[in-house]
Amino acid sequence: MRERFRAGDPAALGEAYDEHARALFQYAYRMCGDRASAEDVVSATFLEAWRCRGKVHAEGGSLRPWLFGIATNVLRGAAREARRRDAALARMPDRGVLPDFSDAVDSRLADEERLRAARVALGRLRRREREVFGLVVWAGLDYATAGEALGVPVGTVRSRLSRARERLRALAEAELRAGRRRARSGAGVGAVADGPSLSVSDGRTVLVPRTSPEKPV
Repeated sequence: MRERFRAGDPAALGEAYDEHARALFQYAYRMCGDRASAEDVVSATFLEAWRCRGKVHAEGGSLRPWLFGIATNVLRGAAREARRRDAALARMPDRGVLPDFSDAVDSRLADEERLRAARVALGRLRRREREVFGLVVWAGLDYATAGEALGVPVGTVRSRLSRARERLRALAEAELRAGRRRARSGAGVGAVADGPSLSVSDGRTVLVPRTSPEKPV
């Protein structure tokens, strides 16, 4: 696979997409919280991978670590662009309060709100801790694969993930409480009932939205 991908075999690109696109989509969706944006991340990841295919070592195992590393870089760029866009919007004059249509779509937003609370908590972590958490917990990579994706040793993955776990539970629970208060006061778009699941298994804290994203098309 690596040799064919490196050589520019279109069939190898298709095989890589079939094997890894769903996992990349789930990772991107959970990190950015929007299906359309996640699809864009997957597309950009494979476009960049194909453009840089000459950098793939001919020998080695799965392309997954390399692809997740590219996806992480794409997400970083998207986050920078979002910050610039938000800053530009903040400079625009206030045009008043828009009507709230949340009651009509509350049931459709429930899962997104739970994911939003999880993402807010995750976003308060340091970027390096957030990326490690996303790759290991949400994308399901093992420590070695996550380290390869990020270009860091396994020990660094372990230490960053340990710090992330220590802070994430408290941050997520605080955000859920704040969401409920905003909902009760009418400032939010709906209650964040039952929030994302926070559980500890084999010493690992897992933060999971209620539903899984759809398979990319």
